[in-house]
Amino acid sequence: MHRVIRRIGDAAARRPWATIGLWAVLAVLVAGLAGTAGGDFADDLVAPGSQSERAMELLEERFPQAAGGSAKAVFAAPDGERLDRYRPAVEAALARIAGVEHVAAVADPFAAGTVSPDGRIGYAEITFDVPSAGLGPEPITAIGDAIEPVRTAGAVAEVGGDAAFINAETETSGTEAAGLLAALVVLLVVFGTVVAALVPIVIALVTVAAGLGGIALLAHAMDVTSAAPSVGALIGLGVGIDYALFIVVRYRENRAGGQGNPVALSNAMAAAGSSVLFAGGAVIVAMGALLLTGLGLLASVGVGAALVVLFAVASALTLLPALLSLLGDRIDAGRVDRRSRPAVRPEDTAWWRLAHRVSARPWPYLLAAAALLLTLAAPALSMRTGYPDAGDDRPGTTHRQAYDLLAEGFGPGHNAPLLLVADLRRPGVDAGTVAALSERLAADPGIAAVGPPRTSPQGDTVVLPALPTGGPSDPQTSRTLERVRDLVPGNVAVSGMTAMTDDLTRQLDRTLPIFVAAVLAASFLLLMVLFRAVVVPLKAAVMNLLSIGAAYGVVVAVFQWGWCAELFGLDRTYVIASPLPTIFFAVLFGLSMDYEVFLLSRIRENYDATGDATESVARGMAGTGRVITSAALIMTVVFLGFLAHPSPLVKMLGLGLSTAILLDATVVRMMLVPATMALLGKANWWLPRPLERLLPHLGTEGTGNPRRLREPEPAASGRG
Repeated sequence: MHRVIRRIGDAAARRPWATIGLWAVLAVLVAGLAGTAGGDFADDLVAPGSQSERAMELLEERFPQAAGGSAKAVFAAPDGERLDRYRPAVEAALARIAGVEHVAAVADPFAAGTVSPDGRIGYAEITFDVPSAGLGPEPITAIGDAIEPVRTAGAVAEVGGDAAFINAETETSGTEAAGLLAALVVLLVVFGTVVAALVPIVIALVTVAAGLGGIALLAHAMDVTSAAPSVGALIGLGVGIDYALFIVVRYRENRAGGQGNPVALSNAMAAAGSSVLFAGGAVIVAMGALLLTGLGLLASVGVGAALVVLFAVASALTLLPALLSLLGDRIDAGRVDRRSRPAVRPEDTAWWRLAHRVSARPWPYLLAAAALLLTLAAPALSMRTGYPDAGDDRPGTTHRQAYDLLAEGFGPGHNAPLLLVADLRRPGVDAGTVAALSERLAADPGIAAVGPPRTSPQGDTVVLPALPTGGPSDPQTSRTLERVRDLVPGNVAVSGMTAMTDDLTRQLDRTLPIFVAAVLAASFLLLMVLFRAVVVPLKAAVMNLLSIGAAYGVVVAVFQWGWCAELFGLDRTYVIASPLPTIFFAVLFGLSMDYEVFLLSRIRENYDATGDATESVARGMAGTGRVITSAALIMTVVFLGFLAHPSPLVKMLGLGLSTAILLDATVVRMMLVPATMALLGKANWWLPRPLERLLPHLGTEGTGNPRRLREPEPAASGRG
């Protein structure tokens, strides 16, 4: 495989302007198609095959008026006053809401009786002619503008409900820009020159731009969640910089060793470029495995992220050698430190000394590192997941304020309505026994109120709303939902946003072990083929599990248990958002495998050259320690920036990702890897004879004699 990658790099270096031109055409084409043919993003919260999905499908088929989305315009008079004092302003707002696109009906709170017992808080029920997931943010924004007369009159007016929460516009926090700035600073320290530091940034920007355009086009062919672009940009920024960083470092290392620019670039592509291909493959496998969850929400995240990584690999293997060929000696232009830096021997690096220190006493380091990771992971055993609701968002948003007002005026269950859908064509409850069903529901201790039934025009479907006593993410509400489903006959299905997200959480809990097993198996096979060994890929999987488990534990301790909550700006505890453990695993396993491939490739290269297991680990760490640490530092700083975001869910994401990357780059790479490889020695690279015959010889930088290098064909002029 390294020969193929070498040829690709040589071809791009020989025709740099043609390669850059092709990328420019691709970028313009993707951007143009994304603008004209790109689809809208929609959050698919349906768990396939669930009871809530069956109920919604029945409504869409027979009772579309009841299948539309809903929101609430919530009004509140100042303390000590009654809302009816502001009735003219409320009525003016309702008239304006009725003219908003997709609004099918809006109820007057005074006529509908939706005013709190103390008369201070009321809400207008708004129904749409499309489901909440397909509404988009524009109508919600228009409703927010329409209720302005109430605010002008001196009362509070907010927009809440399921449609408002689902379609809330995401704030841009500037995290990506801050991440790029942090990356540039780290790259300046690593390379010492401005031009060399800017090259990975350019590659990352091209990757993200092309990837986001591809995700927009993907939304035309399938339902893509609104979170997919953010996750894609985050991963694209990380892997785009990482892949370019590893190739540029190897290229400059070859140049410092006396190789001419064309030879140095060709050998860098054959070595580090091959590792980039397989590292990218590991990330694509991890993200693509999200399809196994069966959930459109996560499947679109996985496919979108895999598409971005594909662009990152392609740009690193083609656009990067073209740029390096054009730059030539100018790669060292803009030196930050004018003092010349003498070449450092592996034996003079801290990484070499650390590896030998750990290898000399492997058991204490192994036990200490494992104990630390297992201790940090322990809280994950009590992880409680749930889908986030408006009450989990930052207090300043309109849907969060509406949520709090509804809970204050009508009870927390008002934010978690259940929708019972009866199919009267099937045996069970019929038109004459709906009233008895309502009485049985009202008698349940977890049900606060049961609303009047609504019957479809054909008379074959009945919708019965019910309000639980607890909020959407309250475990009590989940238990109430279970009792209600056990209580109703077979022709009644329970839906509503609370039931849908509860079904989603349950399916995620069921599929997470399958997903993890699939990712582990696929990555094991990939690494076994890549390194032609059994023990090394097995160790890599175990170590990645330890670092990810530790990240889970830290997130649980902070968000669910409330440890150090004030340090992170949290005012209460939270359940762990149910999609996050799966997304965490996919992203972190993929990124960890990146570092694993680069480190093990260099170790294998030295092992093939010397046959010394201990020395090959030391030299492998010496050759990659600085660059892996720099890459991990870039990612950690980017993820830590999420902790400054006001949303607790974004903070959760930032803390989990940064913790895992930090542990992976320090405890795992500096202690566990050298300790375990020292203990196992040559057994690290053991491969059973039957597999030796069956496995293909793909080859990376570490699967052949690295000293056997050839001169490439002459590259194009203009390299400086």
